[in-house]
Amino acid sequence: MLKKALPECKIILGGPEVSYNANEILKTFDWCDFIVSGEGEYPVAVLCDAIKTNGSFDIPGVFYKNKNEIVSSEPYIAEGEPPSPYCDEYFTSLGGRITYLETSRGCPYSCAFCLSGRCGGVRFFDIERAKQEMLLLAKSGTQTVKLVDRTFNANKARAKELWRFVIAEHGKGIPENVCFHFEIAGDILDEESIDILNSAPKGSIQLEIGMQSFNEKTLAYINRKTNTTKLIENIKKLLAPANLHIHIDLIAGLPFEDMESFARSFNIGYELRSNMLQLGFLKLLHGAAMREDSEKYPCVFSEKPPYEVISTPWTNENDLAVLHNVEDALERLCNSGRFTGTVDYVLEKTSLSPFEFFKIFGKYAAENCGPYVSLDEYTEIAYRCLSSFDNVDPLVLKDKMICDRLCSNSSGKLPPVLKVKHPDIKKIRLYIESIDGNERKPGLKRGFSLLESEKSAVFADYENKDPVTGKYVLKKVSYERWYEDGSL
Repeated sequence: MLKKALPECKIILGGPEVSYNANEILKTFDWCDFIVSGEGEYPVAVLCDAIKTNGSFDIPGVFYKNKNEIVSSEPYIAEGEPPSPYCDEYFTSLGGRITYLETSRGCPYSCAFCLSGRCGGVRFFDIERAKQEMLLLAKSGTQTVKLVDRTFNANKARAKELWRFVIAEHGKGIPENVCFHFEIAGDILDEESIDILNSAPKGSIQLEIGMQSFNEKTLAYINRKTNTTKLIENIKKLLAPANLHIHIDLIAGLPFEDMESFARSFNIGYELRSNMLQLGFLKLLHGAAMREDSEKYPCVFSEKPPYEVISTPWTNENDLAVLHNVEDALERLCNSGRFTGTVDYVLEKTSLSPFEFFKIFGKYAAENCGPYVSLDEYTEIAYRCLSSFDNVDPLVLKDKMICDRLCSNSSGKLPPVLKVKHPDIKKIRLYIESIDGNERKPGLKRGFSLLESEKSAVFADYENKDPVTGKYVLKKVSYERWYEDGSL
């Protein structure tokens, strides 16, 4: 559309989507004039100068058409560190959104499904620059500074120094409500690193730990060297103080990972009880070894971005459809933080493994949810399904779901399926709020309900949300004394 409206304009593409298939892109799309392959800071600047001055386009990393021929180049990799991308206009435009920071480039690993290891070796930017930019971004009005370093702790000493810096500046140069997010390799953490992280103020640091799988054969085949025993131990140590938000990842569709193997990986990951267990699906990206070596990695995948795997010799199309249902249920019930207590109760009362539970419920939800479903509708669907499970008491289940909704949703409202109809509920609420310590602050929203299976009242005041779990504190008070006191 741009080219039709402005025939003289020049269109430049760049980034990983075109860096490793530049010739194909230029041949396919007449409207594309240039492709910058690899790192863009230097080539784009030089290319813009060349376009303006009618200079030479023979620039490192730049592919272009010369009449009917395509002039190729190698993906550009800079020797030093890139210039800082930050300016006053950027800071003022954030408006509380997530901001991103790069303190190193490249990855020490060469995972067969990933492109990060193709950027040459790891280059670590000046550590004082990293500290300065951490402070600048923290003061910008954002609440989350996400480090995009592919393996932040590849250099252990450097990672420790920057973690200590974040901890020391918390509440000083770094506002207390700002959190730093780091992607790390969990199995290479040493005890000193764990001790440092365990000392971090609550909610000041998030960690994303890519496990991918617990199948040793799978990990070896995709060049992912991981000591899974050490990884599990370290994750447990990081979770113990409950001061960090821990996010761990699994990927479905990897070699030698059939449903039985994936279920095992899922159960291990779930039972670690991290704050988030993300289930992703293998994508065969241009430039990744798994796409380029189809004999070693035989897969059927979508020809359209993001090139998600459709089937493998170990996982068929139906299996992956099941796993998509599992992923949807996991996101809505647990990763959202909305029904974690409910799931704990059902797993405790049944003989189901976590994977079996999400498989069963995921199928039920997929068959009973439309393309768009509200939280209240999903709550009703969940109650209807879970109350039919063996050994699950519908009344206790309802109370668990009430608690989950009140502590995770600051509206304080319950859907019709969870509302308790009790003739004295208003009187009981007044009685509860008359007890010392239960007074309701003026102007503060409070969610309140009765729990019929416990003969208790439960309430949450919507202030001081937990920075790690994202939940509000619940308080339970028995209302049996109300009857005993003769208040009725």
